[in-house]
Amino acid sequence: MAPQKKSALDPSLWDRLERPASTQRTALTLQKIAAVAVEIADAEGYPAVTMRRLATELGVAPMAAYRHVSDKYELSVLMVEWVTGELVVPDGVTGWRDTLRAFAVQARQLMLNHPWLAHMPTPLYALTPSRMAVAERQLASLDGLGLDADQMMVAFRTVNSYVQGSTQAEVVLRRYRDEQGWSSGHESREALAPQMNYLMETGRYPTYERYGLSATRKDDDAWTFESGLDCVLDGIAARLGI
Repeated sequence: MAPQKKSALDPSLWDRLERPASTQRTALTLQKIAAVAVEIADAEGYPAVTMRRLATELGVAPMAAYRHVSDKYELSVLMVEWVTGELVVPDGVTGWRDTLRAFAVQARQLMLNHPWLAHMPTPLYALTPSRMAVAERQLASLDGLGLDADQMMVAFRTVNSYVQGSTQAEVVLRRYRDEQGWSSGHESREALAPQMNYLMETGRYPTYERYGLSATRKDDDAWTFESGLDCVLDGIAARLGI
């Protein structure tokens, strides 16, 4: 028997989210549900967010929460919508490169502030008002440059894929260090030194060894991210002639 497909998210969720609080009939609102769910995830990780735990933190019966969000999938999308609202690039930022770069830097910081975003099972592609607004601002910066619709989307997705992949790796590494009790890159390298020394002594990895001995920005994650981002943007500019 084929697995049952997840039904589409009820679009009325966004209509209800945008209603003025005064028109809602109970003290329990989608805004409050989203904020508390994000607080739990920030403190304890995404798996800690359950409908029962959420109801406990809100001081309501579980069924009261279910009247607002139908299941954890809908809750997870609501959480993504809530934190995406933190992405605000000033109106004064213009030009495709500055716009995409500004959003990329902010998106990395968003994932570092909310590491659970890197471990969620579903909503990388969740369609929410805030996510659509972010996409619209970036695509609009590419409009009018002589690109067709497919080229605009390629540029947009390439930058966002870099952000997602690079930052997810950074989040995972940070979690691994925390699990091992390493407070810095230096402590990590000291702990891994026996394995690394063995590998380097084989003589098979001379280029990597040169990196290990001469690199000066091993722990500058922001510089590494932004340097890679500039390479991506340079490639887009050269490839698309913009």
